[in-house]
Amino acid sequence: MAPGTATAPHTPRFEAGRLCLDLLATAHPVERLHSAPPLYAWITASGLVPPGTPLPEADPSWVTAFRELRSCVGQLVHASLTADHHGSHVPVPVPLLALARLNDLARVATPAPRAVRGEDGTLVRRLDAPPDCAALLAVVARDAVELLTDPVARAALRQCAGDNCPLVYVDTSRGRRRRWCSSEVCGNRERVARHRRRTAVTRG
Repeated sequence: MAPGTATAPHTPRFEAGRLCLDLLATAHPVERLHSAPPLYAWITASGLVPPGTPLPEADPSWVTAFRELRSCVGQLVHASLTADHHGSHVPVPVPLLALARLNDLARVATPAPRAVRGEDGTLVRRLDAPPDCAALLAVVARDAVELLTDPVARAALRQCAGDNCPLVYVDTSRGRRRRWCSSEVCGNRERVARHRRRTAVTRG
C-alpha cells in the first residue's frame, strides 16, 4: 500500500484486537457495509463463519441489523473511553438504550461449531447448520459484553491518534505505546505529513 493511502472501501480491516471493534472499523473512512455482499465478505473474513459457509438467508435486513449493532457498540465503547479519561470517580452516563439492545442481542444462541475431517484428513471447523443473522449478531454482541465488563481489556482501549480517526483498538503493545489503529494507514499518513512539514521547513 502506498504511503498515506487508506484501505480500499471494500477491504475489511481486522487490526483492532477484538471482533466488536473490527465491526466499528467498517464505518470508517467510508461505509463498508452498504449491501449484503460486503457484509458476507466481512462475516467470512472475520472468522464468524468458516470459509465457504453458505448464508442462504442473507439479505438487506442483515445489513441493517449489523449496522444497528455497530452503533450500539460504538456508543458504549466511546462512553467507556470517556469514563476512563475522566477517572473512576467521575460518573459518565451510559447509553442505556444501546446497552439494553446489546444485551438483547447477546442472549441469542450462537452458531454450534463442529470438527469434521477435511479433504486431507485433518480436522477443520464447520458449523452444525447455516447460521441465521441473530446467531451471528450474538457472537459479536457477546464479544462486546466481555470487552466492556473486563477491567483489564477495558483499560487497554485506545482511540487512534490519527487526525479525524474515530477508530478504537485494544493496545497490547509492549509498554502500551501503540498510537494508531493501523501503522499502514494512519501511521503512514502521520509519517508522510511529518516528512512534508520537515521538507517545507528546510525549503523555507
